[in-house]
Amino acid sequence: MPQEMTRVMGEMVEILRLDLTLSLIIAVIIGGAIGMERQLAGKPAGLRTNILICVGATLLGDLSIRMGAAPGRAGPSPSMLAAQVMSGIGFLGAGTIMKEGGTVLGLTSAATIWIVAAMGIALGAGHRLEAAGTAVIVLLTLAALGPVEHSLLRATRVVPATIRAQPGTPLEALTQPLESYGVKVRKVRTYDHPMDRVFEMVIAGPASQIDIVEQLLRSRPDVLSARIG
Repeated sequence: MPQEMTRVMGEMVEILRLDLTLSLIIAVIIGGAIGMERQLAGKPAGLRTNILICVGATLLGDLSIRMGAAPGRAGPSPSMLAAQVMSGIGFLGAGTIMKEGGTVLGLTSAATIWIVAAMGIALGAGHRLEAAGTAVIVLLTLAALGPVEHSLLRATRVVPATIRAQPGTPLEALTQPLESYGVKVRKVRTYDHPMDRVFEMVIAGPASQIDIVEQLLRSRPDVLSARIG
């Protein structure tokens, strides 16, 4: 009798696809948890986006396994389908990346979308424990390491800078814009040539501002070129 019940339960699981249902439920939980963190952080890919990505990748992961294992059917390799899913997710993630001045925004959101899809494929392939463990790592990375990342961006960097300007450009014309962004000039040497005036500097300031001031200098009409770092 117990063997008969086990057989019946196994048939019910196979017919009703309760294993896939469980994986889809876990996908909603995992995608929802990560999406909620992104939503609360004010990022472009939030709750619904991450849930849909994880659920869709789970379904496609399951289909790829079943199609590849179907007897008498020459279907595509599961690895090929998984690779196509990840390529498609790459295009979706690219939509979250924006450039604002000299700063690129949205890279973390794009990476989150990519890893959510990877967890969905793992769920579809039946690796629920691995997907859940990865979700915990992702949440810890997003929530716990955010303050650390901001601290690093605020940390002071000391880098060399070479600025070629129009002949006769005063030093103050360059140092004032730098200081307005919190970047200080520690050392400077000036070299005059017939075609330009070159400033060799050592500057110090917040890491997040260094790239911004480089773009700022390059946009000035009296600056011929600027290289920082």
